[in-house]
Amino acid sequence: MNPEPERTEREEELLKQLDSFDDEERREALQELKELEARGEVSTKDATPGWVNMHAHTFYSYNARGYSPSRYAWEAYRRGLEVAGIVDFDCLDGSEEFLRAGQTLGLKAAAGFETRCFIPEYSDVEINSPNEPGVYYLAGTGFDASPREGTDAAETFADMRRMARGRNEAMMDKINAHVPEIAIDYDEDVLPLTPSGNATERHMLAAYEDKARRKYPDPDSLAAYWSDKLEVDRSTVESVMDDLPALKGLIRKKLMKKGGVGFVEPDEGSFPDIDRVVEATLEVEALPTACWLDGTSEAESNPMAHFRFLKNKGIPTMTIIPDRNWDVDDPQEKQMKLEKLEEVVEVARELNMPILVGTEMNKTSQRFVDAFDTPELKPYVEDFRTGALVAWGHTLLKMTANLSYTGDWSREQFGDDEEARNEFYRRAGEAPMPSNNTLKSLCRMGADDSPNDILNLLEG
Repeated sequence: MNPEPERTEREEELLKQLDSFDDEERREALQELKELEARGEVSTKDATPGWVNMHAHTFYSYNARGYSPSRYAWEAYRRGLEVAGIVDFDCLDGSEEFLRAGQTLGLKAAAGFETRCFIPEYSDVEINSPNEPGVYYLAGTGFDASPREGTDAAETFADMRRMARGRNEAMMDKINAHVPEIAIDYDEDVLPLTPSGNATERHMLAAYEDKARRKYPDPDSLAAYWSDKLEVDRSTVESVMDDLPALKGLIRKKLMKKGGVGFVEPDEGSFPDIDRVVEATLEVEALPTACWLDGTSEAESNPMAHFRFLKNKGIPTMTIIPDRNWDVDDPQEKQMKLEKLEEVVEVARELNMPILVGTEMNKTSQRFVDAFDTPELKPYVEDFRTGALVAWGHTLLKMTANLSYTGDWSREQFGDDEEARNEFYRRAGEAPMPSNNTLKSLCRMGADDSPNDILNLLEG
C-alpha cells in the first residue's frame, strides 16, 4: 500500500480550488500544484507498477468526495498510481480535462463513460443491473475527445443523456408524490449539484436528503419523518442518522430501487440499445468495455458464453470492480464470490479481453485504489495492470499518431492475432511517460509506420 504524502496548507487551499465548477480555476490550481511539486514544496509518490484505478467517477456524474477530473488526476498522481482512468455516467464532459491534467502532471490517463443500455437478447434475463432484466451497465474507455457534433456518435451520446434525464424525472415525480413535504425540482434542486447539467440518481438522493434535513433540523423529528416515509422502524433510522452514506443508502433502497415508491419498471424504450452504444464508441475508435457485476446473476452464471456474446458485439475489454468479490463479510458468500472472480479472470485470459478495474468512488466508503496487496487480489494484479496499460497505450497512440486499438491500422497490423495486439498496446503503455520531444515525434507518425517503429521510439 502506498502511504499518502502529507499535505501542506497551500495544497489544501488549492485542492478546494481543484473542485470548483469553474474550469479556469481548476486549471490554474493544478498548474500551481505542479510548480509547487517541482520546487519540493509538495510531496508526491513515484508511480508504482500495478497501482491502478481505471473506473472512477468525477463530479460530472457523481463522485462522493466531490472530485473534479483535475482533482482526481492530482490525487492519482500524488499517491503514485501507475495509470488512472475516469468514467462518467452518460457523458464525456470531463474527458478532455482529465487527459489534459494527465499531460500536465505526467500521469498516464484514460477517459470514458458508463451507461445503462438494453440488450434485447437478454430481455427476460437479469445481467448486471439487479432486478432489471435486459438492462446492462456498459462502459467505454480510450476517448481522446467527445464525438464531433453532427455525427451519429454525438447523437447517440445526446440520446443517452436525454433518456437518463427522462428516467430521473419519472422517478422524481413518483417520489415527490410520496414525500410532498420535501418535494424537489429538477432544475432548481438537482442540476445545480453538477457542473454541466448531467445529474444522476445520486444527485437526486442528495437533494432529497438535504431538503429533509433542512425541513426537519431536529434529529428526533428527522428520524420520525424518515421512519414514516421509508416504512422502517425508527430504531433502524436512528442507527444510521450519524452515518450519512448509510442513511442515503437506506433512503435509496426504500425510495428508488426495486420495490421502492419511485422505482420505474424499465423496458426496452427506457434505454439505448447496446448495439447503438457500441457502434458509437467504435465510431470514434475508443474501446467498449463489458461490465461484470459479481458472477451471481443469471447471465453471469455462465461467463464464457456471456462474454463470447458480448465480444461478438464488438466489445474487446472487460471491467471488474474487485471489491464486490473479495471484501465480503460473510465467509461462505466471500468464498463463492472469490471463485466467481477466478472464473471470470480465466475467461478474460482465454478470450484475450484486457481487464480494467477500479473502485467507482461514488460512495464515501469506497477505496481510492484497490487493495492489490491482499491475498485475494495478488493472483490477478498483473492481469489488472495489463488492462490499464493497454488502455493508456491506446489513448497515447490515439491522441498522437491516431493509431487506435480499434482502428484500421490495428486491424491491418494484427489481423486476428489478439494476443499480439494486446501485447503491442501493453508495451506502448508500459514505456516511460513520453517527453515533449517524443510526443512531437509520435504526432508525425501514422499508418505507414510499423508496431516496431512505434515501440522503438517509445522504449528508446
